[in-house]
Amino acid sequence: MTNATSQPASAQQSQTLAQVRQPQQAHRQPVLFIPHGAGPCFFMDWEPAHMWDGMSQYLRNIAEQLPQRPTAIVMVSAHWMAPQFHVTSHANPDLVFDYYGFPPHTYELTYPAVGQPALAQHLVQLINGAGLAAEVDGDRGFDHGMFIPLKLMFPDADIPVVQLSLRNDLDPAAHVAVGQAIADLRDEGVLIVGSGMSFHNMRGYGDSRFTPLSEIFDDWLTEAVEADAETRNDHLTSWAKAPHAYACHPAGKEEHLIPLMVAAGAARSDVGRKVYSEQVLKTRLSGFQFG
Repeated sequence: MTNATSQPASAQQSQTLAQVRQPQQAHRQPVLFIPHGAGPCFFMDWEPAHMWDGMSQYLRNIAEQLPQRPTAIVMVSAHWMAPQFHVTSHANPDLVFDYYGFPPHTYELTYPAVGQPALAQHLVQLINGAGLAAEVDGDRGFDHGMFIPLKLMFPDADIPVVQLSLRNDLDPAAHVAVGQAIADLRDEGVLIVGSGMSFHNMRGYGDSRFTPLSEIFDDWLTEAVEADAETRNDHLTSWAKAPHAYACHPAGKEEHLIPLMVAAGAARSDVGRKVYSEQVLKTRLSGFQFG
């Protein structure tokens, strides 16, 4: 797709980045860790009915609680892992329907948000500057950890989005560090969102034996998030020592928790708090906000 202007690509990228970097006009955005549900759960019928209504309403209410409309969104999805940190840099990414066995109409969902190549390059520079390896990915599309919740949060798809991958070693400390590296974007009006699940054990969903385990882990997680930044980061990087940690996030499959580490790092000294919590599929699920 070509732009109406005849500016060279480098000039267009510089202009786009200038539009993002407006600290004198932008209000500092909070950082979010949101649950993104189960596949395309918000756009299909479930039994029992209304199972996902509470989570859906939480996501729909986020935009009106922000200090201003974001200049851009950096989304950290549990559904993208790479050997090192990667950032989407395509100007018009396709959607990646990385869920399976759902009704045909859920593979026809759309979310035509644009990417922002200049912001992607800026993220890579910030991450490299913190001593972490990162690069842009011009082919990667937006996975469902991005477009499913954003269809509720910003249904008009009129805010540029870039996705930041997880690193596939899932090292908690490295993900706190990458969050710290990109934290200054908040002052430029960029909303940083970790998209995952506070409980994610596929064998545990719908099993009442996991109800108390998920609640105990959720209490621990809430206490960690609401602690001062140093204590919070210490606890989160040692999350495997939490009660019932591996019952809630099986070893080697903790990718749905790791976006919280990025969010906590991007919070820097801001206090965290639980802003959403309910029992779904007999497990406790929560969302958190910093700042």
